[in-house]
Amino acid sequence: MKDPRFSDLAKVLVSHSCRVQPGEKVLIEAFDIPHEFTVELIKHVNAAGGLPVVSTYQQPVQRALIAAASEGQMKFIADIERRRMEGVQCYMGLRGSNNIAEMSDLPSEAMSLYEKHVWNEVHSEVRVKKTKWVVLRWPSPSMSQAAGMSTEAFEDFYFKVCAGVDYARMKRESEPLRQLMAKTDRVHIKGPGTDLQFSIKGIGAEPCYGDRNIPDGECFSCPTLESCEGDIQFNCETMYRGTIFNNIYLRLNKGKIVEARADSDANTKKLNEILDSDAGARYIGEWSLGYNPMILKPMKDILFDEKIAGSFHFTPGKAYEHCGNGNKSQIHWDMVCIQRPEYGGGEIWFDGKLIRKDGLFVLKELEGLNPDRLGV
Repeated sequence: MKDPRFSDLAKVLVSHSCRVQPGEKVLIEAFDIPHEFTVELIKHVNAAGGLPVVSTYQQPVQRALIAAASEGQMKFIADIERRRMEGVQCYMGLRGSNNIAEMSDLPSEAMSLYEKHVWNEVHSEVRVKKTKWVVLRWPSPSMSQAAGMSTEAFEDFYFKVCAGVDYARMKRESEPLRQLMAKTDRVHIKGPGTDLQFSIKGIGAEPCYGDRNIPDGECFSCPTLESCEGDIQFNCETMYRGTIFNNIYLRLNKGKIVEARADSDANTKKLNEILDSDAGARYIGEWSLGYNPMILKPMKDILFDEKIAGSFHFTPGKAYEHCGNGNKSQIHWDMVCIQRPEYGGGEIWFDGKLIRKDGLFVLKELEGLNPDRLGV
């Protein structure tokens, strides 16, 4: 029997996120998700007049492909997938996984080849820049376990936070924050282990309300390239290339990460290997404030964790073309810090004025983004 929640989520993706129009080609990439939802999504795309194109994947197969990768092979795959991406107007990435650590033991050289060619050339350069796109995870026992929840409870949470949020209201309440960030020069972040300053002058800001990620709830900008000075301590576990890192600490000078540590010697080594991927990996490509009222704790999945109410994320690597600083890199690693009191608190200042304290916006025009208002 089809889960009735499938139809609600498919409607959000087709009507709100991608705004599919008659005649538009829609690429659906489904990784380890129930075929019943893919079928439901196809029906909604067809009902909107769109033309669905579907590819299905399994993570163990992807792992085997990347593990055996050669540069010529990755270039060939990238060329095929780039041409396909260039031929569609919409993209929906449905990413499930039965094992969130599936890629954890792949050699860094193999992952770098995949990121350099397939991810960068197809997704960063074509999908992000030239299509209407949306990406979401799919609930699985693996995700439920990472979130510390039963499978049934996590599925209820998932569909509530993905399809039950008033994204139209989020859009309205985000506008004052966008305007404020757009005219801000100096940002100062304070908290346990964190005293970091940078400029976002002239960069602009972009609120996100379900038109790119599901779930959503953030407003992002980017430090000017050489402006970051100070220390930052993250308090959320973060997964990158299949490895879970905890307690990441970064020290920045003239915009560059000059010191990086994690929770173990092995992870510190791996962290620095990733940050040495290319010349841009030690510079920052994004900074964002999270405020989804229904996401309150980390679950080792960045599409959820970067939207946590009262959080911010800070991103070594590639900057977006819009609201970016021009930084180029094959990596884009969102690292999350929660500033609510139960996570140690913290403050964010714009041009010497306190904007958010202990995870709550303190300016009247921004209070609509606090959980007690946005979650009503």
